[in-house]
Amino acid sequence: MAVFLQSLISGVLIGGVYALIGIGLTLIFGVMRVINFAHGDIMMVGMYLTYLLFTLMGVDPFVSVLISFPLMFFFGGFLQKVFINRVLNAVAQNQILLTIGLGLIMSNTVMLIFTSDYKILTTSYSSSTIQVGGGVSISTPLLVSFLITAVITAALGWFLLKTDTGQAIRATAQDRDAAQLMGINVSRMSVIAFGLGAALAGTAGALISPTYYIFPQVGGTFTLKAFVITVLGGMGSVVGATLGGILIGITESMSAVYISSGWKDVVVFVLFLLVLLFKPSGLMGKSRT
Repeated sequence: MAVFLQSLISGVLIGGVYALIGIGLTLIFGVMRVINFAHGDIMMVGMYLTYLLFTLMGVDPFVSVLISFPLMFFFGGFLQKVFINRVLNAVAQNQILLTIGLGLIMSNTVMLIFTSDYKILTTSYSSSTIQVGGGVSISTPLLVSFLITAVITAALGWFLLKTDTGQAIRATAQDRDAAQLMGINVSRMSVIAFGLGAALAGTAGALISPTYYIFPQVGGTFTLKAFVITVLGGMGSVVGATLGGILIGITESMSAVYISSGWKDVVVFVLFLLVLLFKPSGLMGKSRT
């Protein structure tokens, strides 16, 4: 029972960070219907930004979220305004090729600057745990990451539900043409949505940095994971992305304990295929007519 609880808690905690990645991607897709294959590389930029702040200025990785979030927001807004906006009405293949190209530019630029060597961000609490009794312990970095993720997710939910800009973003996601007819500046909402998506991805990178290797190609792994989470939860559903992220985290953790760490990704993709087979719209998604 202790092993089960340990793996369950660990899965929920890491799933919270996964959810943040998925929420960023689903927000971008929901507003612009753009499939962003550079999402993981944006997260990678956030990881390196956290690494620089820690090594050069001594800023704690979790505190660096206060700096990386606004910087990544403006970075995402820049990408949308200069590049993504030009292919909003283009065929899906052009959007995919553009975002793949942006991801390659980001990863190779980082490789030129930092080389391909793995970076390790070691803090005083990187290996610390909290004992909760019954032989169960909680990783301190994962717990703090989960709590910060919960606060950010709650703040995002409040923003989308209670503010005029948030409601305008939701209206744009629901029906772009109708929102424009009602006087909403959909181009501005697209910039804000992409900026928020990039900020969430960069924040996830900052939160996972103390427990994960940092290297230029790390984005590919998380891009794939973000797509699994987004599709699993339902394309365009923030709640679905949250549930999908936690479900993927639990599945990975349980698989690593009870099957093999080498099979955890296989189990995740089997689960993903089963959901697509029996509920193609995802857990919280609605079929589009």
